Amino acid sequence: MLDNITKRRIDDCRDILVGKLPDPKSQIEQITIALIYKFMDDMDKEAIELGGKAKFFSDYTIQDPNDPKKEITIPFEKYSWDNLFDTKVSATEMLKLYSEAIEGMVRNPNIPDLFANIFKNAYLPYRDPETLKMFLKTIAEFEYTHSEKLGDAFEYLLSVMGSQGDAGQFRTPRHIIDFLVAAVNPNKNDTILDPACGTAGFLISAFKYIINNGNDYHRDAMHGVSTRKNLTPDEQKRLIKNFVGYDISPDMVRLSLVNLYLHGFSDPHIHEYDSLSSEERWDETFDVILANPPFMSPKGGIRPHKKFSISSNRSEVLFVDYIVEHLNPKGKAGIIVPEGIIFQSGTAYKDLRKMLVDNYLYAVVSLPAGVFNPYSGVKTSILLMDKTVAKKTKDILFIKIDNDGYNLGAQRNPIKGGQLEDAVQLIHEFVANPNNALTNPIAHLVPKTEIGKSGDYNLSGERYKISNESIVNSNHELLGNVCTFKRGPFGGSLKKEIFVESGYAIYEQSHAIYDDYKNFRYFITEDKFNEMIGFEVKPNDLIMSCSGTMGKVSIVPDNVPRGIINQALLKLSPNSRINVKYLKQLMESKPFQDALNATVMGVAIQNVASVKVLKDIKIPLPPLSVQEEIVAEIESYQKIIDGAKMVVDNYKPRIEIDPSWEMYDLESLSTKVGDGLHGTPEYSNEGEYYFINGNNLLNSKITIKDSTKKVTEAEFKKYKKTLNDRTILVSINGTLGNVALYNNEKVVLGKSVCYLNLIDSINKDYVKIYLQSSNFLDYAHKMSTGSTIQNVSLQSMRSFKIPMPSIETQQQIVSQIENEQKLVNGNKELIAIYEQKIKDRIGKVWGE
Repeated sequence: MLDNITKRRIDDCRDILVGKLPDPKSQIEQITIALIYKFMDDMDKEAIELGGKAKFFSDYTIQDPNDPKKEITIPFEKYSWDNLFDTKVSATEMLKLYSEAIEGMVRNPNIPDLFANIFKNAYLPYRDPETLKMFLKTIAEFEYTHSEKLGDAFEYLLSVMGSQGDAGQFRTPRHIIDFLVAAVNPNKNDTILDPACGTAGFLISAFKYIINNGNDYHRDAMHGVSTRKNLTPDEQKRLIKNFVGYDISPDMVRLSLVNLYLHGFSDPHIHEYDSLSSEERWDETFDVILANPPFMSPKGGIRPHKKFSISSNRSEVLFVDYIVEHLNPKGKAGIIVPEGIIFQSGTAYKDLRKMLVDNYLYAVVSLPAGVFNPYSGVKTSILLMDKTVAKKTKDILFIKIDNDGYNLGAQRNPIKGGQLEDAVQLIHEFVANPNNALTNPIAHLVPKTEIGKSGDYNLSGERYKISNESIVNSNHELLGNVCTFKRGPFGGSLKKEIFVESGYAIYEQSHAIYDDYKNFRYFITEDKFNEMIGFEVKPNDLIMSCSGTMGKVSIVPDNVPRGIINQALLKLSPNSRINVKYLKQLMESKPFQDALNATVMGVAIQNVASVKVLKDIKIPLPPLSVQEEIVAEIESYQKIIDGAKMVVDNYKPRIEIDPSWEMYDLESLSTKVGDGLHGTPEYSNEGEYYFINGNNLLNSKITIKDSTKKVTEAEFKKYKKTLNDRTILVSINGTLGNVALYNNEKVVLGKSVCYLNLIDSINKDYVKIYLQSSNFLDYAHKMSTGSTIQNVSLQSMRSFKIPMPSIETQQQIVSQIENEQKLVNGNKELIAIYEQKIKDRIGKVWGE
């Protein structure tokens, strides 16, 4: 256990450095270098006391490169710790000596490779003599021994560097590391690998576990007590050779080397190596693999080599694949994975899960969502793999940990009722006899055939434990029990007089409606913001429009400016029981919107009656893991929708014009160019005759909507003679450029529709396609008049010129564009299908 004196010394070192080095990682590097420097001096003193000579801080000679017959003395004795603190050495001289020493130490031929790696590229990043003197005085309080005290001190030092890195790295809590090691249960003859070792936490935990022979797991393995009485000195030496670590980061390699060295590894085997992209160590296999790899894939994905079984560019897929492929035939593994591995619907994820279920996996342990707080809120599980155990059983063991012995707040304070010890015992019992019945409430067995039934091999244990029906019938919760609410300020507190040019942003209804956080119109000063801090908007809050346009919901993203909501918004801050994306889906669904509409008041402008009414709306609340599964499923559908919408929204037929084609205006290609009725038609409540405008021209056809008004038969007969089977209709007022072919529909045209009765010698479909292309749309917008409602005159329509190639070429163009439009229409169908899938999935949650 870390004692308070050692902890205080580490904290003192950081406090001294923080004024010069605010970055915790830089502080750790300097403390690491200084500690090793001091320990090398301690070892020299120990050697002298035993009758030997100083090794590290002694002068040495090398051959003069300019004269082979001469030798040059390189003075290193002057850098010894005692010389640094000689009373004759000023603070400025100390800085000069220490800086020279750490920069030149890598060239010292007497230091082993381990120390050379630590001092590689070392330098002093600040030049304040008094800061260095104070810092080194604190370092001088440490003494080199091979006790657990120094190892624990270094692990504490590393814990301050736990925030997530650019590569998706975050510190694994010590008790979770120890739990995973105990679950896997390595022994003294096992070769052990961590392929993304970071600071070597898993390797050190496995070492402690083995030397204690797994005895008294809670007291020894989870609290770092290490008796070392179960192995002989020779066995410990052999054991140390079995531990191997890889990491892509040279900084992590350096830290893990020091960490292992301070835990008794005189020759640690840590390699700078990219497990996913390099091949040189691919043929190395191990008895045990333990890991919590970084799971953030770079933009564009990983570029792995070709030896992986699963084709993917996602780091989480590749790391799991790597681990199973580098186990010996009777090997075993434990790996922490993000929830994407558990239920993502992509092909690579499903292929990976199938391979695991069929060959390797025997248990899945679901960890609480806040287990990595305060470093990361990511939800994780542990996969336990052993090919021998997997062959013995037809089931997968699922364990759900709700209490890991710590609360889920930012401080992670210890609490009673931890379930990790029970989980370890359950796992060991299952491995010993996979066919025994389970009686523990935190675990259940699921047949592999059930997991594979749907083809997606979903590894969410709750999915097989809780049916949709039981979710609907027994897990409804008041919205007010899973969120806190704040309505925007009323009473004129946000008057325009208080707004400034820049400062703290005002979030408006448009941000919720359009889900767009790029533009802000109003700002307030810091003083005003502090007065209204209760209305502050934070990432992952939901904001809902609650006046006028009701019920539009948006999740506030990261990296938005600090600010407050205005009176037209309601802010909902979800607690840890509900996934914010799941809540958004619920709030956008019809059942919730119906419940919301039943609470509104006002006629001209509707408003939410009260926050209390909203709090009393009941929502379905399945377990968090099921919520996340639902969100992942819906997001996979939404990606398809978004891709299809990009095709639909951006497609405009474009015809490449050959300069040799003759150009004709529309008037010369038509027997008549006219527009619809300018007055008011004679309406009728009955009959089958309709009055249409430009918004009825959709997908090249006349579309009758529910809102389309009917006209009398007499009104229809007045205009029927105007249109024929050569007529093309074009919207020229309001919405410009909608085009449709007239097909003997019983309609009367409004003034926003222009009709073209084409001559017989041209291809009608070619003209229609040309009028739908960007060639015509660019012209229409250029020739339109009006600011709020655009209008193209009949004269402009008559003057629009169309290139007229041969009839054969016209038909070729029509065929090409029709093929393109089939693809576009296919994407429209895809959008409709997957939008319905989303509605059905949410509807199932509501019990519809």
